[in-house]
Amino acid sequence: MILVFGKTGQVAVELSKFKDVVCIGREVSDLEIPKSCETAIYKYNPKVVINAAAYTAVDEAENNETLAYKINSEAPALMATTCNVLCIPFIHISTEYVFNGKNQNPWLTNDKTAPLCVYGHSKRNGELAILNANSNAIILRTSWIFSATGKNFLKTILELSKKNSELSIVSDQVGGPTSAQSIARVCYKIANSLIYDKNNISKSGIYHFSGMPFVSWADFAEEIIINTNFKTVVNKIRSSEYNTLAKRPLNSRLDSSRLKEDFNELSSDWKKDLRIVLKELGELAP
Repeated sequence: MILVFGKTGQVAVELSKFKDVVCIGREVSDLEIPKSCETAIYKYNPKVVINAAAYTAVDEAENNETLAYKINSEAPALMATTCNVLCIPFIHISTEYVFNGKNQNPWLTNDKTAPLCVYGHSKRNGELAILNANSNAIILRTSWIFSATGKNFLKTILELSKKNSELSIVSDQVGGPTSAQSIARVCYKIANSLIYDKNNISKSGIYHFSGMPFVSWADFAEEIIINTNFKTVVNKIRSSEYNTLAKRPLNSRLDSSRLKEDFNELSSDWKKDLRIVLKELGELAP
């Protein structure tokens, strides 16, 4: 059995569709109470633990630093420690926000991190705490997650397009949109590989996984609209023209080559995944 922390989040919802997966929410384990994570792992006695839960409200985190660190750092660290004691593989989902976005190339797994905001700092602190507690843990950084559930850029564009004929979208932040379905598939594949493939039992450390090709938020928005019946016009603006409380990295591109080398997993085709999600939402144009 694979135990997943997170129940209503985008990736957790997709993971729940696989067999032998149990997703638990706040009613079972509240990440604001890290000790509850340890209790849950002992209770379920799984073969693998995946942490798909996080404090992801990037702007709100600027004013809720203590809570962000408790959920994104303290709780995952205790999960990793418990898994280490029980010799259980641990997989943790992280983010491109650990980088400052100033690199000109896609980020490698061993590139220097320098978060720009509280959310990024809390996630990076979580990574370090996990690796310190469990040298066999796997951290999967990803970016720009979208799905048919929860809050995400795709659903925001659809809602805004119902009310507006024009949208102003940032064009100088570039990354790889990644479907929650693809992330869940990769996590599930890695989890089973760690259990059953003797060649991969010792695999650990940081990996990157994101959709391809890389695009700007504005380009992503245009692709969303093209595949719907909306006629919304996208006006491209610079990030400096869009006020946010938290700073975002301009370059969110992730190099996924290590994942290909160790698990033979390629970057996902986000345009194909986009059409799948739009169909699920009933918004895909005929």
